[in-house]
Amino acid sequence: MSFATVKLRQPTDGDGHALHQLVARCQPLDTNSVYCNLLQCTDFADTAIAAENADGNLVGFISGYRPPARQDTLFVWQVAVDSSMRGQGLALRMLLALTARVAAQGVRFIETTISPDNAASQALFLKAFNQLGISHSTSVLFSSQRHFAGLHEDEVLYRAGPLPLDSKQ
Repeated sequence: MSFATVKLRQPTDGDGHALHQLVARCQPLDTNSVYCNLLQCTDFADTAIAAENADGNLVGFISGYRPPARQDTLFVWQVAVDSSMRGQGLALRMLLALTARVAAQGVRFIETTISPDNAASQALFLKAFNQLGISHSTSVLFSSQRHFAGLHEDEVLYRAGPLPLDSKQ
């Protein structure tokens, strides 16, 4: 499937089950319940983006939310790209499009957590921050020992911004 034929759009309630299946195919992403995925596609649709191929199949998705105490921030929860679309820049295209959309709604900062062994996610976000011309900082948000009983790596918070007022990509 060609990158050019992928349509980016806001998710709908019809995407919940397809999102659940996409995340299950994108190991090692953590799967959530179908119900959670439905909420990501409805209640959090303003802070999410779906990528659909020419056949109408969901091939990419970014879910995020605006933390209640930091309404000027988009927290990116999960990035999923189908194996058929990897290596074509779809994740970056989705992230930049979502950033432009939420910036128009008053978002000034982007946050996400990435485990230290996830080089692909680190590269994605660093490339996006570079293209947006914004600086970032990192700190451990969730500690392996304190929050995961040593069964999961630290989750490092990446915080970047402020977004330029004209962050249309």
